[in-house]
Amino acid sequence: FSEFLKHERNPPKCFSFDSIGFVVIRDLDSRLYIRRKKNHPLVMASKDADPSLGYLTRKDTEVKLPRPTRVKNKTPAPIQITAEQILREARERQEAEIRPPKQKITDPTELADYRLRKRKEFEDVIRRVRWNVSVWIKYAQWEESQKDFNRARSVWERALEVDYRNHTLWLKYAEVEMKNKFINHARNVWDRAVTLLPRVDQLWYKYIHMEEMLGNVAGARQIFERWMSWMPDQQGWLSYIKFELRYNEVDRARAIYERFVQCHPKVGAWIRYAKFEMKNGEIVRARNVYERAVEKLADEEDAEQLFVAFAEFEERCKETERARCIYKFALDHIPKGRAEDLYRKFVAFEKQYGDKEGIEDAIVGKRRFQYEDEVRKNPLNYDAWFDYIKLEESVCNKGRIREVYERAIANVPPAEEKRYWQRYIYLWINYALYEELDAGDMERTRDVYRECLKLIPHEKFSFAKIWLLAAQFEIRQLNLKGARQILGNAIGKAPKDKIFKKYIEIELQLGNIDRCRKLYEKYLEWAPENCYAWSKYAELERSLSETERARAIFELAITQPALDMPELLWKAYIDFEISEGEYERTRGLYERLLDRTKHLKVWISYAKFEASAMENDGDLDVPEDGVPEHDHEAKKGCVQRARRVFERAINYYRTSAPELKEERAMLLEEWLNMESGFGELGDVSVVQSKLPKKLKKRKQITSEDGGVSGYEEYIDYVFPEENQATNLKILEAAYKWKKQKLSSDDE
Repeated sequence: FSEFLKHERNPPKCFSFDSIGFVVIRDLDSRLYIRRKKNHPLVMASKDADPSLGYLTRKDTEVKLPRPTRVKNKTPAPIQITAEQILREARERQEAEIRPPKQKITDPTELADYRLRKRKEFEDVIRRVRWNVSVWIKYAQWEESQKDFNRARSVWERALEVDYRNHTLWLKYAEVEMKNKFINHARNVWDRAVTLLPRVDQLWYKYIHMEEMLGNVAGARQIFERWMSWMPDQQGWLSYIKFELRYNEVDRARAIYERFVQCHPKVGAWIRYAKFEMKNGEIVRARNVYERAVEKLADEEDAEQLFVAFAEFEERCKETERARCIYKFALDHIPKGRAEDLYRKFVAFEKQYGDKEGIEDAIVGKRRFQYEDEVRKNPLNYDAWFDYIKLEESVCNKGRIREVYERAIANVPPAEEKRYWQRYIYLWINYALYEELDAGDMERTRDVYRECLKLIPHEKFSFAKIWLLAAQFEIRQLNLKGARQILGNAIGKAPKDKIFKKYIEIELQLGNIDRCRKLYEKYLEWAPENCYAWSKYAELERSLSETERARAIFELAITQPALDMPELLWKAYIDFEISEGEYERTRGLYERLLDRTKHLKVWISYAKFEASAMENDGDLDVPEDGVPEHDHEAKKGCVQRARRVFERAINYYRTSAPELKEERAMLLEEWLNMESGFGELGDVSVVQSKLPKKLKKRKQITSEDGGVSGYEEYIDYVFPEENQATNLKILEAAYKWKKQKLSSDDE
């Protein structure tokens, strides 16, 4: 239909499309009215007509898309079209927008009709959407364009009755009055606006700007005073100050600043006030402002900015000592977590104006801040505490060092498990050593050790190091009674190997043998399976030439039902008897040991003892001419005894433990080496006839699912008696086969 109207220059007044049932009428005003024929046959015939769809059926309104054509040739076209070309062609082929024709008004009657029609349209729209502010604004601006200002004011007032809280209406209303130079009307509008909406800063700014543009400075100042009575934000006060400074009213600006910092007692406000005084060359006044700000805001969160600004002010005034005092005062009063920028500024200040000591203090202060931050985030980070303490000890300030130590040891581990206490306990140790070695306060050191021992839960775990350090401290103070009391408490509350060993060592150095014996008895009562304690106890008695006591201790030790390292105890006992020259007792010990275990090392040691017994016997009594008293037969008897030991061992491995082939081969190798070492008394052929053959074999490796996953090589030993047994089996099988063959031939 639109295409038809576009191409037809004189369209008929009325025509219809019977196929779809529409009637189109062109009126005198060139308006088009489209309506539906009531009795059109298409409408009457359709029972499924829907009024919401213009009396069309659902089927009539469905969009029928053309069927997609199948592309048979899918090869790329010789000329390719880009997306840019498609968009450009669509833009070029786009048809011009249809706009309504322009109207020309030639006489007052047409103008009156036009105004009446427009007003009627606006009023109709307002009746429908009375709350829509944009409609009111368009209506009032249209009345303004018609130069009917009374009607425009009426529209603005009606709009304000609807929504007077909308500051946009007030702004538009006042701008219309100002634009048309109705100054008093604009003042009236602004005055009403700021009275009803005093918290909308834009209204105040516009009102003041208008008065200032008119040159009414007193009026603008009066408006500012009205605004300040509402205590606006900082920007409002600063605008008032800038207004006064534009007219060189410095005293008035200073008075406004005083009211400003009272209304907004913030760090930024005081700094602006001080900079204002500094800009005007009033150094004393600026310093006074900073001092008053420090008195009132020293505990605020953003006090760091105030101190930095104050110190920089003094620095610009060449008052370096004042600036240094301000920095130090700030660092002492501001929490470490909020003083990062302050530390950085202080370090830079000291590098510029300070000496070597001052620079070091500043750097230490910065590192101190870092450690404070770490321990604040995690008080149980004992490594951070150690570093912090080391830093304070480098400064050598006793009060600060003790304070950090006390803060560190106050962070007790939350769980009573030794792994959490292992780092923590060194804080106490370092504290005690500092008090003793650096501070020289012995009473305080004793108190540190005492409090530490009270704190440790000895029922669950303990630290032998603390007990021993406390006892050694008392010994250094020549307080032997106190040291014995500490070690006695340690044995009673938390006995440990280290404590027993150190206590016995101390008493032994003091020559208290009876105390050492009592301590060894306590030690063995607490740990009867400890072979080290039995050996040391016997060694003590032997050093005192108490051979029988030492032997009795060894006898008690080897009769214990459980021992942690029995091989060491038996070796010590055997070495003791050998050193005493008791060879028969030594043989008896070896026999008793072999009753308990048939280990390879026991057999070898027994055989070596028999061989060395010969040498010892030969070295016992040597006359002056250097010839031994024992004859050749005695030496031969010692060799025979060593051989008997080896033969017993070989017999045991052959009969009782045939699976231990490797141990048996090692024993034969040792026997062969010993026979070689006997010289002319040795007989290597005795051993060589018993040596096994080494065979490299393969065996299957069974996987978890029972299958064969591969093969591995191992060394197998074949002894002579096994080879003979194999040969006998072969002969027996051959004899059996021959017998079976003869019987079959007879049949």
